[in-house]
Amino acid sequence: MSAERRVTARGRNAMVVLLAVNSGLTDAMGYLALGGAFSSVMTGNMVLLGLSIGSATGALALHAAAAVLAFVCGCAIGARVAGTPAEGDPVWPRPVTRALSLQAVVVAGCAVLWWLAGGRPEPFEQLALLSLNALALGLQSSAVQRFGVSGLSTTYLTGTLTTVVIRLASGRPLREIGHSAAILVGLVGGAAAGTLVTSHARLWVPVAQLALLLAVIGRAVRDPEPAPVLSRG
Repeated sequence: MSAERRVTARGRNAMVVLLAVNSGLTDAMGYLALGGAFSSVMTGNMVLLGLSIGSATGALALHAAAAVLAFVCGCAIGARVAGTPAEGDPVWPRPVTRALSLQAVVVAGCAVLWWLAGGRPEPFEQLALLSLNALALGLQSSAVQRFGVSGLSTTYLTGTLTTVVIRLASGRPLREIGHSAAILVGLVGGAAAGTLVTSHARLWVPVAQLALLLAVIGRAVRDPEPAPVLSRG
């Protein structure tokens, strides 16, 4: 791998960490302000759905089910827009940028609805916002899968955590887990930031979401695509 290739891969990895921060921030906002469900943690939402069914908690069941359905739709749309990994892909394929741009449009729609509600949406608005945020993170999840890099994710990170622990326990060098650890820290940091912003400056939540997305999209647009390569890792 050439020095130029390594720098490009590091840039991609840094942008993926920013997307993980966005996931954590959006999940925190959904959990705290949009009915107690998550925007990207579908395993958690399916557990919440089962709990709500068992306890006959209709509102939570509705929110959890809506988030799962919207996330699935987002993944499907993202797969169509971003496509699937292909031999000869550059480090950052252009379809990834298109999928993230569509995500930004959805988040902008969320921002308008959030601001119209004064940052304190009513139950129906909560359901709409949660669904839109889950749709957006479904798009993001599929977009990241286009990279074709094993373990690279910004939404479902239990596998990432498992991989980090296995590699540490196996005595593998720290450099092999650095990026995975950064993604995990980004998710936690994003959730912490989302909690603070949602609790103390609600109207700024969409600004933070859009700023993270636009930073990634801007970098992708500004930097030219490298020449196609055989390996994407």
